Amino acid sequence: MNDTVTTEDRDFATRARDNQAQRTAGLRRSYDFIVCGAGASGSVIARRLAESPEVHVLLLEAGGSDEADSVLNPALWPTNLGSKRDWGFLAAPNPHLKGRALSLSMGKGLGGGSSINVMVWARGHRSDWDYFAAEAGDPAWGYENVLDIYRRIENWQGAPDPRFRGTGGPVWVQPAADPSPVAHAMLDAASDIGIPVFDHPNGRMMEGEGGAAISDMLVRDGRRHSLYRAYLHPWLDRPNLTVLTGAMVRRVVFDGRRATGVEFLRDGQVTTVGATAEVVLSLGAIHTPKVLMHSGIGDREELARVGIPVRQHLPGVGRNFQDHVSFGCTWEYAEPIPPRNSGSEATLYWKSRPDLDAPDLLFCQVEFPVPSDRTAARGVPAHGWTMFAGLAQPVSRGRLRLEGADPSAAVTVDTNFLSDPTDMTTARACIEICRALGNAPAFRPYVRSEAMPGALTGDALDDYIRDAAVTYWHQSCTAKMGRDAMSVVDGALRVYGVDALRVADASIMPRVTTGNTQAPCAIIGERAAEAIRQSHKLRPRSARSASGLRGSDIEAADERAVLAPVGRP
Repeated sequence: MNDTVTTEDRDFATRARDNQAQRTAGLRRSYDFIVCGAGASGSVIARRLAESPEVHVLLLEAGGSDEADSVLNPALWPTNLGSKRDWGFLAAPNPHLKGRALSLSMGKGLGGGSSINVMVWARGHRSDWDYFAAEAGDPAWGYENVLDIYRRIENWQGAPDPRFRGTGGPVWVQPAADPSPVAHAMLDAASDIGIPVFDHPNGRMMEGEGGAAISDMLVRDGRRHSLYRAYLHPWLDRPNLTVLTGAMVRRVVFDGRRATGVEFLRDGQVTTVGATAEVVLSLGAIHTPKVLMHSGIGDREELARVGIPVRQHLPGVGRNFQDHVSFGCTWEYAEPIPPRNSGSEATLYWKSRPDLDAPDLLFCQVEFPVPSDRTAARGVPAHGWTMFAGLAQPVSRGRLRLEGADPSAAVTVDTNFLSDPTDMTTARACIEICRALGNAPAFRPYVRSEAMPGALTGDALDDYIRDAAVTYWHQSCTAKMGRDAMSVVDGALRVYGVDALRVADASIMPRVTTGNTQAPCAIIGERAAEAIRQSHKLRPRSARSASGLRGSDIEAADERAVLAPVGRP
């Protein structure tokens, strides 16, 4: 690990700290753009908009700083789960999981999920992006254009591969460094059972049937390199960017059909700030639809149920909830093998049926035991590894429901996992492949025995699946992009029926991407920023001429004005 701090680093840290202290101490009454949420998409958008020096950008984040060892030390990521950096959502009891109520961790703080996750960089499959393009009616969402964006934003540290990898972008991506022998054993086991092995997982491997590879990770010099660190942190000394933490967005403010600002809660005080150009919601697949509904945008029956006046009837808000569901299978080590890096260094995508032309299963090897609340009772080895494997393309769909008209009220998340019988069929195939991998000859030097599930069949296997099911923390699709009656945003991510409001986060996915979602969220952020820049004719960052945005001409006295609170909750 490189702990060297240069004079240049210290100088920048001082400039950034002083600049943000000045900006947040004297908030403007309005900004050109307000971005809500500093996660994997919001960090990208705020940076890209702030690259135009003639506009002023406000980024609101409910959580706090990422300056903590639990965030920056890759090995400590599990300690963030259930902490103050986790929203700690709890799903409704699910009858399809024998009444279990699963925890749904989501990142709270600068970087969002990219500051508490396992740091895996997984681009999604070719078929995902082509599906997005078809749903949006916009070829710019298609695979070839998205591949070009990935090449542009990556700073790839592995073996050169110019067809698939880029080297000049802000996102430092590297293969897991010096992987554990069990990670290599997983690749050998995949080969043993006929699954191809690739040099990295973000190229040819995800253009066809799938395969296995050492994971790509957002780790730089031994430290987490979140999307906040990649995009936004280097821009904190800029005079046109304000990053306000501890600011919980409650609702969007409108003048007729036009979004004109947001209402947020900070230090017990409710405040409104204006947006002269646009508001962008990047709050994640639970809070984004929640804020939309509290702003009067959603299904009219759902809004009427809790007494919220309807501004725009969009029945898809809060519907179409998706997530990857995992069923852990565990083996006991013959001798203890300490985890390396994040403890998850090998990944695999494959098919539950041979007739498929794209993977529908996702496998992440975890180098320590990961039982569910129920499977822990079956006996967990003190030392072992887990195949954290599950449904990459689930068929079941869930939804969100408000618990009241007050924005501070909670939201009910009905995941509806395994409600569609197809998902149970796929889950059985997933377990079968897990067991074939873990019991392959490649693991014999490292494994004493299979701890769970063992050779279960029939109802016993189904019981195990329902007991083992947990989330991958890839919540998505609750404000989907498309052109049908259940779509919430168009191909430019504009919310239907209102002006100056966009959604840009995993909510807009028509279906969850095949794999971890932070890399696709970076693409969503890039595509949103590109659409906004084109819409407002923003100039490149070298240009100093005015963009024509009304907020750019705010007088200096107004720029220094502190916002007036509108009340207390």
